[in-house]
Amino acid sequence: MSQPWTDPMTTPPGLDLTRLQDYLDAKAPGLVGAPLSAELVAGGRSNLTYVLNEVFVLRRPPLGHVLATAHDMSREFRVISALGSTAVPVPEALLLCEDDAVLGAPFYLMARVPGAVLRHREQTDPLGEDNRRKIAFAMMDTLAELHLVDPAEVGLAEFGRPEGFLERQVRRWSKQLEHSRSRDLPAADTLRERLAATIPASPRPAIVHGDYRLDNLIVDPETLRVAAVLDWEMATIGDPQTDLGLLLAYWNVLDRIKIGKNPIADGLGAAAGFPSGDELLARYARSAPLSDDLHWYVGLACYKLAIVLEGIHYRYTHGQTVGKGFDEIGALVPPLLEEGIAAINGES
Repeated sequence: MSQPWTDPMTTPPGLDLTRLQDYLDAKAPGLVGAPLSAELVAGGRSNLTYVLNEVFVLRRPPLGHVLATAHDMSREFRVISALGSTAVPVPEALLLCEDDAVLGAPFYLMARVPGAVLRHREQTDPLGEDNRRKIAFAMMDTLAELHLVDPAEVGLAEFGRPEGFLERQVRRWSKQLEHSRSRDLPAADTLRERLAATIPASPRPAIVHGDYRLDNLIVDPETLRVAAVLDWEMATIGDPQTDLGLLLAYWNVLDRIKIGKNPIADGLGAAAGFPSGDELLARYARSAPLSDDLHWYVGLACYKLAIVLEGIHYRYTHGQTVGKGFDEIGALVPPLLEEGIAAINGES
């Protein structure tokens, strides 16, 4: 956590406490008491997250350059509202504001869930091997639970368009790159062409998180179970194997890229004493089906992740990021693209 802001005259970046207090008093009287205080949560690389009065969480898009269709607050709010009645643990959704006049961008409010967000080896090394395995398997059990939810039963039948989902993913991320491209990345073009030429058949559509990984979860330190799944900005209805491909990219691929201190996942894979990627897949397969084309999904994940990081790098080079840890993000993009090509070719 950063230094908290409690004085309305000195507000945290992206958050005007006076305007927010007035809005909450009008729209939800008594929900958040005055005076309003806020802390900017460290660790996020995309949407900005603040803790209000220690018991609420506010999410809003990043400052400055924002990719089209990304950072959609209404999507996040809708999906966690829908999943509140399922076995998938999510924070309680409280309030959505789509009026840019309040904070300069849409935002939503949810209840704060106690627990730990595990981002670094300093947090996970003391847990011991048995507890790390329990946490990793709980992560996979929760992902399987998500993919087994019937979207129609929770009011999300129209939340996405599963037909042609993978083709649109390749086109969408290619378009996103063009909005953030500030340097020559020939491997991006190679990987896009290979992905488009080898698209597999998708399984039954499911709710897709879109950025599922260990540090987007809150873990209960007592039970080592997942207390809440966070960061639903990329959620949709589509091919559930895309979540697995991205998780493997975080778990295996990023662990192989050694560029300074990894700013995305600081050794949260097998090299840090967690189960291997194969063990994670075996755990998932106990509850939900696996594709035979996971190498393609890992290639797509590397492409998607490289483009997300290129967007963050773009904002960093234009002075539009908040917090620390952005200076090495851009260096991850070229090797991620090469890893994606290797995955598509069956070489990793």
